[in-house]
Amino acid sequence: MNERRSVLTPDALTMMDAIARTGSFAAAAREIGKVPSALTYSVRQLEEALDVLLFDRRSRQARLTAAGEELLHEGRRLLQEIDAVANRVQRVATGWETQLTIAVDNAMAMGPLLELVEAFYATPSSLPAPGGSRKALGPPTRLKLRNEVLSGTWEALLSGQADLAIGTSGEAAPSVRSELLGELPFVFVVAPHHPLAAAPEPLSPTEIAAHRIIAVADTARELAPLTIGVLPGQDVLTMPTLSAKLEAQLRGLGCGSLPEPLVRRHVQAGRLVVKATEAVRPPIRVHYAWRQAAGRPGLALAWWLDQLRSPATRRALLEQHEGLIL
Repeated sequence: MNERRSVLTPDALTMMDAIARTGSFAAAAREIGKVPSALTYSVRQLEEALDVLLFDRRSRQARLTAAGEELLHEGRRLLQEIDAVANRVQRVATGWETQLTIAVDNAMAMGPLLELVEAFYATPSSLPAPGGSRKALGPPTRLKLRNEVLSGTWEALLSGQADLAIGTSGEAAPSVRSELLGELPFVFVVAPHHPLAAAPEPLSPTEIAAHRIIAVADTARELAPLTIGVLPGQDVLTMPTLSAKLEAQLRGLGCGSLPEPLVRRHVQAGRLVVKATEAVRPPIRVHYAWRQAAGRPGLALAWWLDQLRSPATRRALLEQHEGLIL
């Protein structure tokens, strides 16, 4: 295995590529700047180490065998990856994080979030593209989005599994900063064919408790999970996401509170009915928070924090629920 690795070098893969493109050892040698005998020797070393024939010796031209074709195909891919890694390392040295993990609460709107992702990838880094191109490359940082619910969003940040959390209800903690994203109002809704749709308002806790409520499972594993709106003795159907909870309520499988921006279009279309309740649920104050390290934040985190300072971005994340929830 070590012998194979020692001969499968970038130079050897470049040599294979040159021979295949030019069609002969002599032409490839001229391109690379070596004598043909040196290329022949290098090819034999490759063949001996891999225990395969790379070129058909019966042909006067440099004709690849099936094994040679496979090595050429994979070799070209590896050369591209080597170039990409080298360029990535160079860009990371400019201050961009290798990876930025963002925990996103299920109540945030997917569309505006993906618009932010798109804008992030379009942000030029400080280095030009390879080959002297004037077009700058985008950030080298890999983004990882985590889908969380309730306390799980805060826990992902506190546990170090996320660098930034969007949609938390927790306040600042040691080594963590928190800023207000906005307030998210909730409304109690049922499907038009649900028994509570025709009930007189406001609905009492006793009336609501007699019907199944749809809840969303908290993704927290270490922190105490939250259960919101479930009354003592009430039948509960627990769903994994807000979008699943919404779908269940549209089907009349139960009742429950949902973010007003999420259900607005369904209420306007008559697919859901808003019901007043005696126990009024106040809006939730939603935050975004990030872990503070020594010194300035990396360029990727700084970019996201700058976007989240925009009032328009904050409103969009809370209100523009045109599609599915992340």
